[in-house]
Amino acid sequence: MHAVILDGSERDDTAAGMARQVINDELSRFDWSVESVALCDLEVADCRGCFGCWTRTPGVCIIDDAGRNIAKSAVQCDLLILLTPVTFGGYSFTLKKAIDRLIPNVLPFFKKIGGELHHVPRYDRYPRFVVIGVLSEPDTELEGVFSALAERNAINLYSPAHATEFVTVEDGFQSVTNSVRSALLKVEAIK
Repeated sequence: MHAVILDGSERDDTAAGMARQVINDELSRFDWSVESVALCDLEVADCRGCFGCWTRTPGVCIIDDAGRNIAKSAVQCDLLILLTPVTFGGYSFTLKKAIDRLIPNVLPFFKKIGGELHHVPRYDRYPRFVVIGVLSEPDTELEGVFSALAERNAINLYSPAHATEFVTVEDGFQSVTNSVRSALLKVEAIK
């Protein structure tokens, strides 16, 4: 089994670093291979909204940068993990750019899911989806907004299972471990 972590945190984010280490440790115990992608170290252009990935080069973004590889890795893994500081109820800007660049992984056609329009899947299989949000302090309202965003992305990415958990910058190792384990258990990545 293979997991990909799209890490939208900054290099000096100790809470995210702790969460990343716990994710690696927990998944390794269950024989997962883990690919950690530090987005702050990569050049990922903004999605142009040109739809070239649907019309000119189906399934492949026309922008030849790290975003192209991220989209490929995201659809080929068994577990996609997003790690990000929660910014105004959403993802960090580096992670948001990477998520926008996943659009080649669906088709330009639509179908109704739960009364809403969503793109049709391009592939037969999509990964399970975990989102770990880093907060400066617990905030129920912000957590609700962020969880709703993560759930919407899970639907758009046709994830068969998804979970969202939070850690704070004040959390100790055991608290971070409990949050990460909870998310991994919810998507049945660990036992």
